[in-house]
Amino acid sequence: MTASRRSVIAAGLALPSLALGQGTARVRFTMDWAFQAPQTFGLIARERGFFREAGLDVTIDRGQGSGGVPVSLAGGTHDMGYGDLSPTLRFVAENPSRDVVAIAMLHDLSPLCVITREGGPIRNPRDLEGKRLAAPEFDAARQLFPAFASAAGFDASKVTFVSVTPALREPLFVRREVDGITASVQTSTMALVGLGMQMPEQKLFMYNDVGLDLYGGALLTTRGYMQRNPDVVKRMVAALMRGFVAQIADPAAAMETLRRAEPLTDTGLELQRHNVMMSRMVLSDHVRRNGLSSVVPARLEKSIDVVKTAFNLTSTLTAAQIYTPEFLPPAEQLRLPTSAT
Repeated sequence: MTASRRSVIAAGLALPSLALGQGTARVRFTMDWAFQAPQTFGLIARERGFFREAGLDVTIDRGQGSGGVPVSLAGGTHDMGYGDLSPTLRFVAENPSRDVVAIAMLHDLSPLCVITREGGPIRNPRDLEGKRLAAPEFDAARQLFPAFASAAGFDASKVTFVSVTPALREPLFVRREVDGITASVQTSTMALVGLGMQMPEQKLFMYNDVGLDLYGGALLTTRGYMQRNPDVVKRMVAALMRGFVAQIADPAAAMETLRRAEPLTDTGLELQRHNVMMSRMVLSDHVRRNGLSSVVPARLEKSIDVVKTAFNLTSTLTAAQIYTPEFLPPAEQLRLPTSAT
C-alpha cells in the first residue's frame, strides 16, 4: 500500500473500490426496497458464492424506493444499485451532471399500473374519469399517470388523487374509501393479497398495455464509477445476472434463500410475488426471443420521451447516455432457463 493510499484510509475517506486481495474488490450495493422476491437475485448471488467466485466482497442494503437509488449512487453512498428505470430517467434529466447509467435491464416491462376491483364499474381506463385513486405523491405510477391517461385516451385532470403514505395505500382501497390505486404491480398486488383481496378480485391496468412501452428494473451505477472500476462492474453484473437466472430457474429454492436472509418471510406470498414479476415484467416475447437485457435503443428513446413529457423536462438525454451493454456477460448466459420459456 502506498503512503498516499494509507493517508486516505487513515483520514476515513471512502474509496470507490478497496482491494481486499489479489483481484478482490469491495462493492456497496443498494436495492430499491425491502428484501422481497424481486430483490432475491442479489441474496442468491451472495449465498451461493457468485460474488466470492467473482472476486467480490459485496454489501447489500435495502432501499426506500426506486427514486432514492440514483440519488444514493450520485451522492456516493453506494457504488451500484437496482431500481426502476423511469425514476432514474427523471433524475438524470433533471441532474445532467449526476451521470447515473443503467448497465443491465432485468425487467423488459414496467411494473407501473392502476389497480381497481374486478367486476366493478371501472371496466377500462377511461372509466377512471370522476374516480378517486390513492397513492403517495412520490409514487412513480402516480407521477407518470398523465402519460398513462394520454396514451389510454382519457382526461387525467378528471381523476382525483388522495395522497397517502405507502402503508395506507392498500388498506384505504380495501376499505373502499377510494376506487383504486396507482402502484408497482409486484408490490401492491401482494400487499392486497395480504389484506385478503386475492388476485382474481384485482383488475390491473398496466401502463405498458396502453402503449407507453416503458422498461422496468435495471442495474445502475455512475459513469465515474464504471470508468474507474470497469472490471469490478463487469464482474458484479455477471454475478447478479447469474443470481437472477438462478431465481428464474428455481423460484421455490430462491424463496428459501430469501427466508434464510429474512426469517419472517411468507414464502408462499413471495412465490406469488415472483410469479407476478415474471408474468408482468420479465417474460415478454422480446425476452423469450433475445434473452435478458436485450435493450432496443429506439424503444429506450421513446421511454425517455415519455418521462420528459410527463415532467416537462427540456434536457437532451439520449439512450446512449442512460444505458450501456458493455458490461453484460455473454449472450448465452442471459438466455431464459428452459423451465421459464
